[in-house]
Amino acid sequence: MSQELHRSVLLREAVDALVTDPEGFYVDGTFGRGGHSAAILEQLGPKGQLLAVDKDPQAIDYAQQRFADEPRFSIWHGSFADMDLAVGERAGSVNGILLDLGVSSPQLDQAERGFSFMQDGPLDMRMDTSRGISAAQWVNSEAEDEMARVFKEYGEERFARRMAAAIVRRRADKPFERTLDFAEVVKAANPAWEKGKHPATRVFQAIRIHVNGELDDLQSALEKSLQLLAPGGRLVIISFHSLEDRMVKRFIREKERGPKLPRGLPVMDSQIAKPLRSLGKAIKANTVEVDENLRSRSAVMRVAEKLGES
Repeated sequence: MSQELHRSVLLREAVDALVTDPEGFYVDGTFGRGGHSAAILEQLGPKGQLLAVDKDPQAIDYAQQRFADEPRFSIWHGSFADMDLAVGERAGSVNGILLDLGVSSPQLDQAERGFSFMQDGPLDMRMDTSRGISAAQWVNSEAEDEMARVFKEYGEERFARRMAAAIVRRRADKPFERTLDFAEVVKAANPAWEKGKHPATRVFQAIRIHVNGELDDLQSALEKSLQLLAPGGRLVIISFHSLEDRMVKRFIREKERGPKLPRGLPVMDSQIAKPLRSLGKAIKANTVEVDENLRSRSAVMRVAEKLGES
């Protein structure tokens, strides 16, 4: 897979915010096709180290080939929700963690991965094809009410019940196997198409998030970042839809405020442990980047720094 097919979003902004010590230890929790990793390595000195993490076996293979001769780089196969296992004994000494959320361009562009409603392929959508249930297995077996809940909650789809009912009716005659077939059923069940958006967009997003456990993984990664980061270490997160960004924003805000204490407790604000502080406002791609890479138009980057004594 050519690297030119994938453009890392907010590349320079993310790396500039992340790398504060060229000789430090950093984690790229979503390697993808290595755009951010390559830029981080350019910023690191000879003693700097980068650990990359990815669920996708194809990304692991690509990383091992691309950075085979780079002694400062290592790659770990798994979810960033478990990056504490990858970091191991170095927990507490990480200088920065980068999470570029969502699906990568190569995953979308390969019809056989089943992420796209624009190309025909097996209805799969798993980022890690070595484990878990596929999208086809899920839509062919899930209860109608639960399917509707997933569409509404993860896809913010207002016709969730209508679409779930149509899927259940159709699968009774013939199970779903292919992306375009599934997209056509969802499309026909959508009575109000949004301008410029495929009518199956929200359902595909919802199923992808669900079968990959994306929001659960993100919540776990956010909590673990506090254990892994050294004081002064940076957490940089790029989100691509409102569910992720709300979760990240809420997490940073809660950690910035510190633990909730009983009303009237005689404690000064300076005595409350506040593990994080937000750095600046949310950053979005500029018009030049959006023109060159449409995927960047929905990107939101937030940066926080771990507090505490060094």
